[in-house]
Amino acid sequence: MGASNTSAQVNKVVLAYSGGLDTSVIVKWLQETYQCEVVTFTADIGQGEEVEPARAKAEALGVKEIYIEDLREEFVRDYVFPMFRANTIYEGEYLLGTSIARPLIAKRLIDIANETGADAISHGATGKGNDQVRFELGAYALKPGVKVIAPWREWDLNSRESLLAYCDRHGIEVEKKKGKSPYSMDANLLHISYEGDMLEDPWQEAEEEMWRWSVSPESAPDQPTYIELSYEQGDIVAIDGENMTPAAVLEKLNKLGGENGIGRLDIVENRYVGMKSRGCYETPGGTIMLKGHRAIESITLDKEAAHLKDSIMPKYAELVYNGYWWSPERKALQALIDETQAYVNGVVRLKLYKGNVIVVGRKSEDTLFDESIATFEDDAGAYDQKDAEGFIKLNALRLRIAAGKGRNQG
Repeated sequence: MGASNTSAQVNKVVLAYSGGLDTSVIVKWLQETYQCEVVTFTADIGQGEEVEPARAKAEALGVKEIYIEDLREEFVRDYVFPMFRANTIYEGEYLLGTSIARPLIAKRLIDIANETGADAISHGATGKGNDQVRFELGAYALKPGVKVIAPWREWDLNSRESLLAYCDRHGIEVEKKKGKSPYSMDANLLHISYEGDMLEDPWQEAEEEMWRWSVSPESAPDQPTYIELSYEQGDIVAIDGENMTPAAVLEKLNKLGGENGIGRLDIVENRYVGMKSRGCYETPGGTIMLKGHRAIESITLDKEAAHLKDSIMPKYAELVYNGYWWSPERKALQALIDETQAYVNGVVRLKLYKGNVIVVGRKSEDTLFDESIATFEDDAGAYDQKDAEGFIKLNALRLRIAAGKGRNQG
């Protein structure tokens, strides 16, 4: 049960700590295996659980330096909103709810390590998943010499039963919740995810009782809900005319979306480490945000700028998913994306109805939609249709040349 690589002396380690079974065991295991001081860091990023109880749990384990922080506003403002400016989706469906939270946690782990003089960080991600990669790529990008301790890659406590037995041997108190969900879940203000148990069979439909944030589309109200989203430079600043902070925007949209059966997703995704994994997600607010942002861009964004954004989005999504938030290429893409958002201002009206987000209106002082040109009625000379003939012939020139050489014969 000892560490496989303890040659490097560790004096102090900062642990991403939830207060749950796994990370409580990790505290004691670090103290025992590395003979080091442990600093705990617990972040509130909107997971819907009280984080303050983690303080008493850490104190009971002998931890002297305890960090508990409310990062909800920073999470949405500096991570979620920039990602949604790119209309980011991974593999055509996934809104990256877990992925986008990891860079912030990695950043605060390194910040706290610098503040406390710690020479290592630690996390509770397993050796099979993406999160180990995301945490560690972020840590190394921000502090290249830091030591990372990943207990799941070192110890032999590979089941819940072995973790509970370790707690019994070391006098670690853990809650044994009645009716505990059989799924592995991760939540933040953007989404909640479910993995494991019956979901490991991709043919099995997820049970209705699993979903926590939304009603089923079948059970959603028979009357639609209309909302108006106000945008400034690509970010939502108000809902129905009421100004809100970024976190408040997402909280409100989660509530409205969940009430209308919006945001459920069941996918098999390709993990960065190579395997396919089935996961179910609820992202009600994010689903609304994506639809609304594309709608306001449709009238304010130049055609080629919009198409360029669409072409780089899959790469941007891949970088976020794989853990390269702090990479120079992600920052370069972000600069380009942000540059396109200068005129993405205005209001979008949406209809929420039984799992659907339907765009029913959009307006902007910066609109590029010109009714006098687009009209099917008399445009009073705003657009000369004769101009189209030369446009078509110029664009057909290469095709005509090739056809004249006997190519393009079908």
